[in-house]
Amino acid sequence: MTVSRFPAPRRLWLAAPALALALAVAPLAFADAPPAAPAVQLPSFAPIVKRVMPAVVNISVTEKAAAGGYDLDDDSGQDSPQDFPPSPFDEFLRRFFQQQGHGGMGQLPEGKRIALGSGFIIDPAGYVVTNNHVVENADSVTVVFQDNSRHPAKVIGRDPKTDLALIKIENKEPLPYVTWGDSNAAEIGDWVLAVGNPFGLGGTVSPGVVSARGRDIHAGPYDDFLQIDASINRGNSGGPDFNLSGEVIGINTAIYSPNGGSVGIGFAIPSSLAKPVIEQLKTHGKVERGWLGVQIQSVTPEIAKNLGLPKEGGALVADVTKDSPAAQAGFKQGDVILSYDGHDIVKLRDLPIAVAQTPVGQSAQIKVWRKGAAATLSARIAAMPENQPQVAEQEGAPAAPTASMGLKLSPLTPELRRRAQVPKGVKGVLVTDVAPDSPLAEIGVAPGDVIVSINQQAVATPKDAAQKLASVRAQKGADKTLLLLINRQGVNQYVALSVQSGKG
Repeated sequence: MTVSRFPAPRRLWLAAPALALALAVAPLAFADAPPAAPAVQLPSFAPIVKRVMPAVVNISVTEKAAAGGYDLDDDSGQDSPQDFPPSPFDEFLRRFFQQQGHGGMGQLPEGKRIALGSGFIIDPAGYVVTNNHVVENADSVTVVFQDNSRHPAKVIGRDPKTDLALIKIENKEPLPYVTWGDSNAAEIGDWVLAVGNPFGLGGTVSPGVVSARGRDIHAGPYDDFLQIDASINRGNSGGPDFNLSGEVIGINTAIYSPNGGSVGIGFAIPSSLAKPVIEQLKTHGKVERGWLGVQIQSVTPEIAKNLGLPKEGGALVADVTKDSPAAQAGFKQGDVILSYDGHDIVKLRDLPIAVAQTPVGQSAQIKVWRKGAAATLSARIAAMPENQPQVAEQEGAPAAPTASMGLKLSPLTPELRRRAQVPKGVKGVLVTDVAPDSPLAEIGVAPGDVIVSINQQAVATPKDAAQKLASVRAQKGADKTLLLLINRQGVNQYVALSVQSGKG
């Protein structure tokens, strides 16, 4: 290493005139200036680090080489595609846990490799929290402490939907541990301290702030990430984020990066979501979630206008599962869920998170918007089933093809149903073609879609659908909205379009 130094005599010679000039000018320039405000002293993280570092561990996983993870021998710098679900961030979103082990690992059997991650102890009995994707393909798991002592661990439980896992090590003496904090109390701009094992280097600390809350990166059904700007990299995954009280408020799980390295945009699972999941894994080895039984979608301005909602928001019920808690409570297709047990549903994902966290068997009071008025329904929450049931079978009746608003419509004959992969229980009319200049093409209606209802009125034949579309176009007065319920390969979805009077 080369260290550059200034020659001492020259440095002193330069400093002396500068000081003399400053003394000469200061009375003239600042005679009437108010005294400078005292500098704000930034906090030192050293006391927190000393307290929490013994409970933060490195995790070494032996897994099959074909499993997901980042391979340092791969010149592309890309993670395995199976690590990343479809997302608007596809090009840049990376889980950053695993890397090929280097040095000190010994010779591995053929077809094996070492992957590295982070974790933290939450119980003196040896329970360690990490990410599911750190251990999901593990043949063996080893926890490495700050003193480099190594302890074999077993996986107690995993939850892929939140990317959390709980493992356990055995030790004769109680182990150092950290406690959960309240991520709901963390505000944008609050200090946060990320601790982990980047690139296998061992315990590393990086400070930052909470940059944003409630991020949805399309990693799972319960996305509600904290965004932080602390420097986190591959190997940090599963590591904790601490507040200034030394409490865990987040668990690092992904980064947004054009090159695989940290650019200051990281995502952490909030403790408010992680804590109940970990408690269930510790008690039962699995997670049981509440289930309502509705298929939902966002409320667009056009949909809100069509339904007469005072403002945009809530969760639109596109389908109700037969014999589900929602069906038993009287939910209907087209309802908009406004609040759940007193908590407003502002964003679409607010509802699945709230329902999932409701204890099975507990009743919830749910406010809905139906036909221009609010109503409250009571649903007794059930356990989420492994596979949700299909709707009942019923065929459509034959009729002649019809054209309207740039759509070609046909009845759902058995042959067309098979070719378009339409489930047998779906009723409506089939879209066989969409003109490029059709206003419905602009909102995503495509060949193969089934129009189930128009402005919340069921359609049975192509002629019926064409008449309803024509009646909307012919309406006089203020601008109208067209609300279609379509079914695309078994999934219901509402789409809406503003339609000017007499135009299509």
